[in-house]
Amino acid sequence: MARKVILDVDPGVADAVALCLALFDPKLEVVAVTATGGNVGPKQATLNVQALVEQLDPQRWPRVGAADPDQLLVTDGREYWGEDGLCGANFRIAELHHRHSAVKLISDEIKTSPGEITIVAGGPMSNIATVLQREPDLAMQVGHLFIVGGTLAGPGNVTPTAEFNVYCDCESARSVFLSPITKTLLPLDVSSKVVLRYDLLDRLPDEKTNRGRVLRKLLPGALRSSHERLGIEGLLVPEAVAIVGILHPELLTTERLYCDVETSGELTRGMTVIDRRRNSPHQPNMDVVVDINVEATIDCILRGLK
Repeated sequence: MARKVILDVDPGVADAVALCLALFDPKLEVVAVTATGGNVGPKQATLNVQALVEQLDPQRWPRVGAADPDQLLVTDGREYWGEDGLCGANFRIAELHHRHSAVKLISDEIKTSPGEITIVAGGPMSNIATVLQREPDLAMQVGHLFIVGGTLAGPGNVTPTAEFNVYCDCESARSVFLSPITKTLLPLDVSSKVVLRYDLLDRLPDEKTNRGRVLRKLLPGALRSSHERLGIEGLLVPEAVAIVGILHPELLTTERLYCDVETSGELTRGMTVIDRRRNSPHQPNMDVVVDINVEATIDCILRGLK
């Protein structure tokens, strides 16, 4: 039986690559793709989710959830990925007048399949925090939450101490971290070991396929921006790494640890605080990915895209 998955994302080229993997893998049933502001504002994130699902046109369409238009964010990623977050792909979409709320959609799917849903949090955790705030009992009905964000021991990528997804809405991140939901954290400094190099462009699906057209429109600009703006000779795709981790958990090394988020420090706001002391007074509250089989993960991503 396919594993039921909700992708809560802020597309984002890396999120688009993750969608290309998840929507076409027979081991996964993507029941919903919900938008959250992050790389772009909430309105653009909603449009991006709709555009990507329409362009990819999978055999089984997921339900699509709209971000809260009033979602508050302290930063975004347009400096790196353009105004649309997709390196100027400008996918055409049909404007919808009635959109389902991402928060309601997540809640409904959890209630429909209690204990069966895996949620991938690929952006700021505003939606998930709101769901748990409104209906705390749902925390025990989620099968698993896979969080893409935070740091294990490395620096942040938006401040010296904070990773982007957590920093954007650190209050929501903290409430999710401290909730009783079963969860795994994929930190930035671990997922960043996986870099898709330029030869990726020679290994994409044929441009006659939906995935081929989407990826060939997104990736050249993303690779160029990654080089020019981030100084990386390749592309980081943490959300795609998360999909591989769900499909192949044997590729991940995890530890049970206690994790929290700093929400008030002048220099450390948004910092992921992981207690690795042997005599810690805190009980571990999540699995944390501390290492990854890099070559096998890259191979899984490339084969999955193909």
